[in-house]
Amino acid sequence: MAQINENYLKLAAGYLFPEIGRRVNAFAQANPEKRVIRMGIGDVTQPLTPAVIKAFHEGVEEMAHPATFKGYGPELGYAFLRTVIAEKAFASRGAHVSPDDIFISDGSKCDTGNIQEIFGSNSRIAICDPVYPVYADTTVMSGKTGNMMGNGYYDGIIYMPCTAENHFIPELPDEVPDLIFLCYPNNPTGTVATKDELKKWVDYALEHKSVILFDAAYEAFIRDPEIPHSIYEIENAEKVAIEFRSLSKTAGFTGTRLAYTIIPSALMGYDSQGNAIPVKKLWDRRHSTKFNGVSYPVQKAAAAVFSEEGQKETQAVIDYYMENAAIIKKSLTTLGYEVYGGENAPYIWTGTPGGMKSWEFFDLLLTRANVVGTPGSGFGPAGEGYFRFSAFADRENVLEAMERIKTV
Repeated sequence: MAQINENYLKLAAGYLFPEIGRRVNAFAQANPEKRVIRMGIGDVTQPLTPAVIKAFHEGVEEMAHPATFKGYGPELGYAFLRTVIAEKAFASRGAHVSPDDIFISDGSKCDTGNIQEIFGSNSRIAICDPVYPVYADTTVMSGKTGNMMGNGYYDGIIYMPCTAENHFIPELPDEVPDLIFLCYPNNPTGTVATKDELKKWVDYALEHKSVILFDAAYEAFIRDPEIPHSIYEIENAEKVAIEFRSLSKTAGFTGTRLAYTIIPSALMGYDSQGNAIPVKKLWDRRHSTKFNGVSYPVQKAAAAVFSEEGQKETQAVIDYYMENAAIIKKSLTTLGYEVYGGENAPYIWTGTPGGMKSWEFFDLLLTRANVVGTPGSGFGPAGEGYFRFSAFADRENVLEAMERIKTV
């Protein structure tokens, strides 16, 4: 008898974004004459830039000739890419990251979900609420929780509520976690953390020998020069933090897939006897065993993102999305909505009108304005009564969506 992993049965509902897709598809099939504007799932709409496409073509062409053909590449990623990332993404901001500490992968979603495999099964996990659903769902899948309780929380997870009252920045938890998920710029609230706020977490992790799992997938959208882009800009963070980054939203790689995870050599975990063990070695073993690497043409295209021309082109696309965010924020504010985010992140977090539930507002927008966003409750119980709009859309759709929302 093949016994299933019963932890999957604890998951209370389908993953948030497929559920959105199901509802939208059902509406579209029932109303084929109506054009739906999608501003929910954070998928990009602008194409890869010329510098990236040129490098991509060159990489594909190399695969067509015996002298330049590439077979299996290094599982951790090609040195040319890891080196340019260390220089352009970190050293340029005063954060020291060695190329040897960078692991190239096909997505931060995968890495943030898989990272728990190298930590003990009895590890206590702390996550913000609301937050990206993958953190909680994969904690449940890994067997580190009990069932969902009546308040919408899973027994065994340490939840850190993020509300308007605390400016969507969590308080240090009284119950000490082993692993702490932080996401800044934050998905879904669009808020950012200052150096002082991040230092508070680094100091806490140092004191308790905890590890911070820092999701920085949206760092490229930060506009405020005082806001850190990496947790490694904080002193001693290399001793307590793993950072996850992605080119999906930064450079339009949602369809081509490339991300990278940084695990510093100085970061230690501990065995059951309290002996310090380099965490990097464990992830190296896991990564090399379960992953054969990102394709060579994609890695070559990724390296072009960090070229002088590529950075200019990428910044122009980021500016385009952030102009969308500004339009959405201004429009919703004018309509009287309670609005957050949209200044250092591509997400706008808004209170629903009249105390309406998040999914009620979703259905209202879909049926009356034919506009799709993301219900805040899908990111956690503290997200109830809120709604997320994505700035990853064509400009004409953003403008039309804001006009439609005026009629709701």
